[in-house]
Amino acid sequence: MELQRPLPTPMTPEAMPYWDGLREGKLMLPQCNDCGKAHFFPRIICPHCHSRNVGWIQASGKGKLYSFEIAYRSLNPNFKIEPPYILAMVELEEGPRIMSNLINIEPDPAVIKCDMPVEVVFEKQTDEVTISLFQPAS
Repeated sequence: MELQRPLPTPMTPEAMPYWDGLREGKLMLPQCNDCGKAHFFPRIICPHCHSRNVGWIQASGKGKLYSFEIAYRSLNPNFKIEPPYILAMVELEEGPRIMSNLINIEPDPAVIKCDMPVEVVFEKQTDEVTISLFQPAS
């Protein structure tokens, strides 16, 4: 089966709990054990208080659409999804924002609304790689 999206790389050691979680159908987020704030992208230092005391939590997978763009052509030849498709910035209930694609909705600005509730969907790419996408919350 031909991949529809380029595989994400690199998978750094500090990000492995995120990728392992996706493979298990869980959206995992790094969270500072000192200030209590979750963040994204995974890194070894909290971007809020600069502590190195970072752990992991399972996110609810729910959030709201913060911003979006409808792409009418792909700039990456490895991206085989037929345009138009929706690039989305999702603000998770836990606080961080995550870039993804919005699926299962018409790519029409009259239909898509910022602040609409969304939920995570997991899409298996290979046996090792699963990605998170978002759809309107049911």
